[in-house]
Amino acid sequence: MSTDEPTTRFDEVDWDEITSGRDRTLSPNLKGAAVVLGAISALILYDVFIVPADDSTFGAVGWYYDVTGIDWLFAISIVLFGFYGVLPLYQNARMTRYYWREFRKNRPAMVSLVFLGIIFVGGLLGPVFMAPPEVQLYRQYQPPVGFEISQQYIVNCAGSVVNGACQGTWQYPFGTTGDGRGVFTMIVYGMQITMKITFIATLLVITIGTAVGTVSAYMGGLVDEVLMRYVDIQQSFPTLILYLLVLYIYGGNLALFILLFGFFAWEGTARYVRSNALAKTEEEYIKAVQLSGASTYRIIRRHIIPNTASSIITDLTLLIPVFLLFEAQLAFLGLSAPGTPSWGNLIADGRADLASAPWITLIPGTVLTFTILAFNFLGDAVLDAIDPEAQAEVER
Repeated sequence: MSTDEPTTRFDEVDWDEITSGRDRTLSPNLKGAAVVLGAISALILYDVFIVPADDSTFGAVGWYYDVTGIDWLFAISIVLFGFYGVLPLYQNARMTRYYWREFRKNRPAMVSLVFLGIIFVGGLLGPVFMAPPEVQLYRQYQPPVGFEISQQYIVNCAGSVVNGACQGTWQYPFGTTGDGRGVFTMIVYGMQITMKITFIATLLVITIGTAVGTVSAYMGGLVDEVLMRYVDIQQSFPTLILYLLVLYIYGGNLALFILLFGFFAWEGTARYVRSNALAKTEEEYIKAVQLSGASTYRIIRRHIIPNTASSIITDLTLLIPVFLLFEAQLAFLGLSAPGTPSWGNLIADGRADLASAPWITLIPGTVLTFTILAFNFLGDAVLDAIDPEAQAEVER
């Protein structure tokens, strides 16, 4: 057994220097995110200051897609999700394997994961390989495959005509709308709208709500009082009224919906995270970290937030369906951005044709329903794998 003694005693260690040095150290995740976000920022500057207003962003390389502001926000949200949501799973392979074993025990969640994967891939790649839906009045009310419609409702049948009824064809597998746009194409483009709402709005809500909730719980006192009173004030303000006011002034667009509800819907998340963080701040390991001399920033970032992840995931699974449903409701009432190929707008387009062409509303409505169910199943399974006790509390 070695009898060597340490050259520096515990009470001689400069803990301030150690903890402050660690706080200044940039993690690989932060470095990678900074590099990618820097490249995206350069592309945004190129799009704004170099590309002519009437030209597409990447027309110089043969890709004639004009990237909008909401597309840039979508790209940024995917990058942040990748570096802070997906990459940590690779970095903690042992825990990831354990979580995966627990997760795949839930078969509805596995089916939901596959379904949402299709939605995600379709939303990303579908618009790249498919032309946007176009108005073709001579193709109006084409029925889906396996269905038929009387010729009195259509101008020109794309499929065969049997006993005076137009049959569905694989050219339009889900049929067409009253102005001839393909329902399948609009659903694929609607997948991208769904992903934008999911990633951007929830990223804003989770970031702001988590920051406010954890800081309020850990700091306590006057900081907690001020933050929570502000949450009360903002929570009492009717976001829908604000949306209608801005809609009246500036007109409807998807970016307005996402940003407005992203910045004004985090109060519940802040309260939920705060209640869980308050319990964590009383744990012995937090007190031990405080005694070691760690800074407030390090305690919150490395200990409070990671240990409240289960509550954040719970709130996230509740938020996403709310945003998707709210967009569909606004679109159905005619308060969404006109011309946006969202599932809500598609459902609204078919409300006047339910008797003759019900597929215009029923098919996107079914896809929306399954998407919301998939998020709920997925969230329950993830929460059950990460924190079974939290899942038991939710079920009670």
